[in-house]
Amino acid sequence: MTDEHKIDAARPLDGITVVEMGHSVAAPFGGQILADLGARVVKIEKPGAGDDARTWGPPFWHGAATVFQSLNRNKISAVVDMKDEVQLGKLRHFLETETDVVIQNMRPGLVDRYGIGAGVRERNPRLIYCNLGAFGAKGPYVERPGYDPLMQAFGGIMSITGEEGRPPVRVGPPLVDMGSGMWSVIGILAALRRREITGEGCEVDTSLYETALSWVSSHTAMYLATGDIPGRIGSENPTLAPYKVFEASDHYVLIAAGNDNLFRRLSEALGHREWAEDERYATNPERVKRRAEVNAMVQAAVATKTRDEWVAILEKVGVPCAPLQSVDEIIDHPQTEALGMMQNTPDGAMRLMGLPISFDGERPETRLGPPTLGNGSDVVLGDDED
Repeated sequence: MTDEHKIDAARPLDGITVVEMGHSVAAPFGGQILADLGARVVKIEKPGAGDDARTWGPPFWHGAATVFQSLNRNKISAVVDMKDEVQLGKLRHFLETETDVVIQNMRPGLVDRYGIGAGVRERNPRLIYCNLGAFGAKGPYVERPGYDPLMQAFGGIMSITGEEGRPPVRVGPPLVDMGSGMWSVIGILAALRRREITGEGCEVDTSLYETALSWVSSHTAMYLATGDIPGRIGSENPTLAPYKVFEASDHYVLIAAGNDNLFRRLSEALGHREWAEDERYATNPERVKRRAEVNAMVQAAVATKTRDEWVAILEKVGVPCAPLQSVDEIIDHPQTEALGMMQNTPDGAMRLMGLPISFDGERPETRLGPPTLGNGSDVVLGDDED
């Protein structure tokens, strides 16, 4: 392999051009992953405010909402007025001649109305076109829009999140949006591999609803096996006990005694060796049957010491546990520092969470900060945007 064809291990998608016709979270997160992996990602934005997420604040950070800044590094922004036939034609030409991958989550039917849907593959058969919709590519809800909290509710996630007897809650991070972005990337990478073999692109489809369904796969299996509808059990695992957050004298600690041996060690560490010798608690199925009773016993013991004291005691005897950390704690933790997960933008203005993958020990770097609106319009529209 000649030097000009060598690819940096941490930039395996170098040489791939991606057009992101996305907004909000799902497609931008997928686009950011591709950008972090080395692809040239051109983010198409509407005139005026651009991506809606730019204004999702406060808080704002260096000219845009923090949500936007956290999802759009390593990209350039091209402002294209879809109602302007000249600009739309230039975008269409760019898709047909210079683009390897499209990722889009525009409103259902909009890309086809503008003539920039998967039909552009007729003129660019190597193009990989990824649709990231709300409810999927077919079915009675195909035209409906969707958002992360709606899908957490409709997809069953909220029905198993929270505590019994209290209102359901959404999972804090937008895991349906971000998960959909990840699935889009998985599909795109698989399609790139197929193109490498066949020379042909393809159309990739995923959606928020399909992603939400995939997150509850184990719960659907439990229901089909038992007929019992899973409910909300707080921080617990429905098949293990004790396996939850407990309140120490000053803070919370999660204890995960995931098998009988670990429960024996936990019992001894808590000063109650007799629990593990009691047939009512000796095996996991029996503990699960008496979940409330077991949790109450453990809680009473844990309340006698601080979080950090219990972490030290339990780690010494090999019982899995973790302090419940806040965002400031995770940023400052030496493990986060050692991994190099927090990365500075080249200008030093922002510190952002990096991609959770390394290649030969090298994490993809932040090469570009989040784009200002239209900073790369000339890439699509040329120097003369009229």
